[in-house]
Amino acid sequence: MLNALLTRAKAGEKIAMLTCYDATFAKLMALAGVDVLLVGDSLGMVIQGAASTLEVKMQDMLYHTRIVARGAPQTVIMSDMPVDSYEHDLALALANAQALMQAGAHIVKIEGGGHMVDTARHLVAHGIPVCAHLGFTPQSVEKLGGYKIQGKTEQAASAMLADAQAMADAGASMVLFEMVPAALATRITEQISVPTIGIGAGPGCSGQVLVLHDLLGIYSGPAETDPQAYKAPRFAQDFLGQSGNVAQALLNYVQAVKCGEFPAAKHSY
Repeated sequence: MLNALLTRAKAGEKIAMLTCYDATFAKLMALAGVDVLLVGDSLGMVIQGAASTLEVKMQDMLYHTRIVARGAPQTVIMSDMPVDSYEHDLALALANAQALMQAGAHIVKIEGGGHMVDTARHLVAHGIPVCAHLGFTPQSVEKLGGYKIQGKTEQAASAMLADAQAMADAGASMVLFEMVPAALATRITEQISVPTIGIGAGPGCSGQVLVLHDLLGIYSGPAETDPQAYKAPRFAQDFLGQSGNVAQALLNYVQAVKCGEFPAAKHSY
């Protein structure tokens, strides 16, 4: 399934990806034609109510990967490797990635560039497809000083291009860009040999991903905060509010990505 999707993407078909955390939504997304279900560590925020992804554990990712795969057995499943599951030890990274694959994932996602190239290469060498996550990396939110756009300077842009190329050379199947200037994401997409996925990275990527709860317009921040104080990110769009029907909202998202209507300029940096 993954190879067929990558072939279509290289032929120019846009990839429509959404985060997914349970079997019911997995089934709905499969029916709507979503190409990739991302079992994201964003579940720490939208499911567990935390302020970041840093509390998510491997057992959380295994549980949610298993039930998503149950709901959509014919759809590509991508699973995030949570913080501390892959960064410090190649053997541990491989064991955890293999566990996610056994739970139903077809590809795993790791955050970081140059310092994670050896990890990506190690996983790929052992038969684990990898998606590299560059730009704003939520597991490094404290180091990055909060939710900030990445790659704004020429030096940072050049470093991101080098990281993306290094990850592609290491065998990564995809590269995901989060909160990156649209022009930079487009430039890198044109220069590397693997498909790119954007979230807050403009329309020039090979595909797009949204957090399900942003697509439905129902996320209102961490559990303990005032819902009225929450402001949705610029790249989010409430497809449910536009359609009034969950199944139709999912279908509308897929169609908007496929035809290039989403993201629009207002969603980009």
